[in-house]
Amino acid sequence: MFNNIISFDNLLLAWKEFIRGKKNKLDVQKFELKLIENILELHIDLINKKYRHSKYYAFNISDPKPRNIHKASVRDRLLHHAIYRILYPHFDKRFIHDSYSCRLNKGTHKAIERFKRFGYKVSKNNTKTCWILKCDIRKFFASIDHETLIKILRKHIKDEDTIWLLEEIISSFTTNPIGLSYELTGLPLGNLTSQLLVNVYMNEFDQFIKHKLKVKYYIRYADDFILMHQDKQLLTHNLRYIVCYLNQELKLQLHPNKVSIRTLASGVDFLGWVHFPNHRVLRTVAKNRMLKNISIKNESSYLGLLEHGNTQKIKKMLVFKDNA
Repeated sequence: MFNNIISFDNLLLAWKEFIRGKKNKLDVQKFELKLIENILELHIDLINKKYRHSKYYAFNISDPKPRNIHKASVRDRLLHHAIYRILYPHFDKRFIHDSYSCRLNKGTHKAIERFKRFGYKVSKNNTKTCWILKCDIRKFFASIDHETLIKILRKHIKDEDTIWLLEEIISSFTTNPIGLSYELTGLPLGNLTSQLLVNVYMNEFDQFIKHKLKVKYYIRYADDFILMHQDKQLLTHNLRYIVCYLNQELKLQLHPNKVSIRTLASGVDFLGWVHFPNHRVLRTVAKNRMLKNISIKNESSYLGLLEHGNTQKIKKMLVFKDNA
């Protein structure tokens, strides 16, 4: 596996994937001026185990809430893509069907359609009460425990060279200043490898939900997840096990203000939409943000989103705004 990751051919293919949409970036152009030489140097450093991840450039974005992004160098991001190309297929087939974040042929639209189908099944076509437990993990990326993540990776990867490389990537970033804590935590939001590693981490939880708690109707998108059942008490019972497992096994905590058990009929806020038995509407915050930011230039992208729910009123407002 290690040889596949660091091979010159894989690094070159990773570069072709990496530069999509980035050809006008100055740091990318600078690296490309001596592309073969730079890739060869990286290849040799990896063979000799002399590779060291460089420091990150940090900046903030609003997405819509404030997020701290850490951007790695072009050289490091190229390696992230090379790792991802080999490891993603290895892990993706081990993930459960209803994990939807950062996976091919998944995404938010597939997740909300699955939510709709589950709602019909649990409610017996709206003839029974469908209860939904909705949870959110507190400071998700910042709370990933390095030691626990490496232990999980070792269960699936026997190649020590690959583990060495992954440890180098993981240890390149921490939310705990060294010396103030023995437990190093956190993955950078800007890394492609982080998207895969958090899914590997949370796959442990997904397997616990499906095989230990035997929950049939469960959907997870990154740090948001829901469980559906006709029995509210069973969901309350499951919540206790969920809290204990996340705490003890993964060193994660649920966000205290984002845990709820409510009926589908009363409306459940999940992945930007408020879901009801027969329809869904945009979350108020998302709707207000859209109306604020809409312009003729980006209207088409918003209209694509609006096709996934009951949004006739919003469409009329957008048309009015466009004609004003």
